[in-house]
Amino acid sequence: MTITEDCAAELENAVRDRSAIGPLTVDHPALTLDDAYDVQALVVQHRLAGGERVIGAKLGLTSRAKQVQMNVDEPVYGQLLSGGIHASDDPVVLANYIHPRVEPEIVFVIGDELRGPGVTAGDVIAATRAVCCGLEIIDSRFADFKFTMTDVVADNTSAAGIVMGPTYVSPADLDLSLIGVLLEVDGQLVTTAAGAATMGHPADAVAMLANWLGERGQAIEAGWVVFSGGLTNAVPLAPGTHVRATFGHLGSVGVRAT
Repeated sequence: MTITEDCAAELENAVRDRSAIGPLTVDHPALTLDDAYDVQALVVQHRLAGGERVIGAKLGLTSRAKQVQMNVDEPVYGQLLSGGIHASDDPVVLANYIHPRVEPEIVFVIGDELRGPGVTAGDVIAATRAVCCGLEIIDSRFADFKFTMTDVVADNTSAAGIVMGPTYVSPADLDLSLIGVLLEVDGQLVTTAAGAATMGHPADAVAMLANWLGERGQAIEAGWVVFSGGLTNAVPLAPGTHVRATFGHLGSVGVRAT
């Protein structure tokens, strides 16, 4: 096995066994960030071979709060798969995860392909069919959510599931940087944030992704959903927990853990 194949197998086993592992970079200190994206691609290919499909992309660690929480200093990119879709407020079975958490995000539903270089936030707004609110379920395969940037990229940026709210709004009518969110756990307010927490403006984050993909001959595809990055620290899911995020103009979205 190559180093990337070995790392991909470790991550796939962790998902299958619902058991956390140590950071890949401990046993594979030579693993580079480029290697990590190769590992991510192998993990995704395994899921596609199992019948899933790529439905979009996600940006991780776009807010300063998340960077501080995870001890990294720049955003990362992952892929969203069809097997992770959950309807708002439908039960999420914790036994299917290792140690899941959720975080609120502004979601872009892409109407037209975005291919860098040179994509701007204005281009993103023009290419977006609608925006909505969302909760991302993250589930690091690493013990205690402790990892380097290289580790989290290999782990498809902790992607595990997505929940999208029912309200779809044209982004042309909104200043997404000013969209506020209230995050509640079991009816108690735990934190607040605004769209500006994601790199100053969520569309800037999506433009950055389009340009990053463009350097690699790829694009944000028409029909994809793009989760633009967590606006707050992630909160853990525990049995019986109900997490709800309420956004200005975009409505609310919830997760119930069982």
